[in-house]
Amino acid sequence: MVGPRDLLRIRDLAVMYSAEEGVPIRAVDGVSLEICAEEIVGILGESGCGKSTLAGALLQLLAPRAKCEGEILFRGRDLLNLSAAELRSVRGRDIALIPQDPALSLNPVMTAGSLIGEVLRAHLPLGAERRRERVMGLLREVGFDRPEEIYSAYTHQLSGGQRQRIAIAQAVACRPALLVADEPTSKLDATLQSEVVALLSQIRQQHGTTILIISHDPALFAGFADRIAVMYAGRIVEVGKSVEILGRPLHPYTQALMRIATSSVATGARANMRLPAIAGESPNPGCILEGCRFEPRCPERMQVCSQRYPQAFLPEPTRPVNCFKYGG
Repeated sequence: MVGPRDLLRIRDLAVMYSAEEGVPIRAVDGVSLEICAEEIVGILGESGCGKSTLAGALLQLLAPRAKCEGEILFRGRDLLNLSAAELRSVRGRDIALIPQDPALSLNPVMTAGSLIGEVLRAHLPLGAERRRERVMGLLREVGFDRPEEIYSAYTHQLSGGQRQRIAIAQAVACRPALLVADEPTSKLDATLQSEVVALLSQIRQQHGTTILIISHDPALFAGFADRIAVMYAGRIVEVGKSVEILGRPLHPYTQALMRIATSSVATGARANMRLPAIAGESPNPGCILEGCRFEPRCPERMQVCSQRYPQAFLPEPTRPVNCFKYGG
């Protein structure tokens, strides 16, 4: 059962992509996570770790060859057991997605006003005039001083930051309970990134929206996310409060991410400096390792690390960490 404050409970979620030859590719493997109402939770990890696949699984927006196992309980309903019609009623109304690249996701032959209005048309019984008023209000809410101009503009006439705000307006149009933001700042410069984060914080504060935000950049979560779940090779390896994960990481992978983030800031402005990186390569998702997925790259690996996958140990009461450093 879902707890009194739990909005979303993911249990042993696996997402597999069928392969023409060989074993299926497990992009997500045994992920469990609870998210409370009005909470902001970040998913942190390198490219290819399964973050976006996890986001797609929540809304069942995956390739046809993907197969999901486990449970995704949203307000007590398992999203994996819903019919296509039931899923359509949930998407956009109860759970909404802010895509990674609005330049690719926004229909280029529709104006910004029409793009937002279509979401309202699909879920709310509003007349044309009332729908236009609602769209204008949403444009103001996401930061446009001249909504009339934006309403009639096509996406090619807008900047990257403006397109991202249109995507956010689409996502929040029906006041969803859960907002899934998949790398919403990856295409933006530092100033626009800060503006988008501030806007998402404002949406949570004003409407009590729960936010699941995905990023490879730890700095994005500072002062914004309540908790962070760190993902590596399809699994969550550490969960904790944002200040704890960013200031005192426990898993060797998280520690490596924090070292890289700190070193990149320190050396980024220097010419001809080689940027830091984690040694080795991420494991092939088509080749399942018996032990810890991070073991081949881990400077603290032990013999047991290659023999079996570590369960979630609790070095601190609220900080599950999948690492044998903290238990056997």
